[in-house]
Amino acid sequence: MTAHGATIAVPTPARAVPAPTFTHLARLTDDAGLFEHARNAIPRREHGYCTDDVARGLVVTSREADPSPEVRRLAERYLAFLTHAQDIGGAFHNRLGFHRSWTDQPGLGDWWGRALWGLGTAAARNPAPWIREEAHLAFARGASCRSAAPRAMAFAALGAAELLRAEPDNEPAADLLADAVSAIGQPDKDPHWPWPHERLTYANAALAEAVIAAGDLLDRPPVLDAGLRMLTWLLDIQIDNDHLSVLPSAGWQRGGPRLRHDQQPIEVATLADACATAGRITGDHLWQRGVHRCIAWFLGDNDVNSVMWDRETGGGYDGLTLRGPNLNQGAESTLALIATLQHRNTQGRL
Repeated sequence: MTAHGATIAVPTPARAVPAPTFTHLARLTDDAGLFEHARNAIPRREHGYCTDDVARGLVVTSREADPSPEVRRLAERYLAFLTHAQDIGGAFHNRLGFHRSWTDQPGLGDWWGRALWGLGTAAARNPAPWIREEAHLAFARGASCRSAAPRAMAFAALGAAELLRAEPDNEPAADLLADAVSAIGQPDKDPHWPWPHERLTYANAALAEAVIAAGDLLDRPPVLDAGLRMLTWLLDIQIDNDHLSVLPSAGWQRGGPRLRHDQQPIEVATLADACATAGRITGDHLWQRGVHRCIAWFLGDNDVNSVMWDRETGGGYDGLTLRGPNLNQGAESTLALIATLQHRNTQGRL
């Protein structure tokens, strides 16, 4: 979307899969944190920063095995933000204004779960030892808490899974992962709706990925099977004419009509992550094809054949409408683009 709300369609590009670029993420980042919103590619400072996005920033920067100096600096800033956001009991603030004051109280919403996802990933995978150590301490404090929200628990479980892969004897991470499975719930036995809840909302694949990871890492085959069943169905219902058509921001109520727009990049990124995890565990090429479709969605294989990122800025577009992309390049969409392209090494050319 332009400054006046107009949208345009962009031609489909060549099929080479680009490497993720952190240029626009750096543009959205200052010495305090990561700006949440942008108008086109320009950060909107008046909206400030949020823990949700900073945590996702720590995830993608910590996934880089050989980060550039710029990516290392980004990871340091995101870790500093999260440790500043955390209170002594392990909860987190979510919103920081540009004036550098928190505008909310610490809590255990989705941002708590995402903070643990970022911290767990950094503790397990960041190449810098001091970042791993600091992230480990903050994760341990946050992992003592429990949220009543299934998605918050699912996001936290993803961080716990990262840490368990690196430290199989980490009991707090294992306990958190097990409790997340209980919070998410059992999938329905109905083959037409094998989901634990009556409504699909956002980042749905994160719930399936958390269950899959728990089944694998906790050696609970029935849990693994349940997670794979959830993800198989979720992937299947979002494929239309051999391309990905993800659920829109309005979600989908069981038994209700399904809308097609507006589609959000976060749905694609969480699906790519979940398929990649399922593929590593099972070796089934079904999941490689799922990741392939997620990457292709950003490159133009979607409902309106529009590229969903800006080659010049490196930013991801905020949403897919009936008329093409919303051209604003906020943090969430840019992080979704980076996260999805980080799976490119197993995909080759599309």
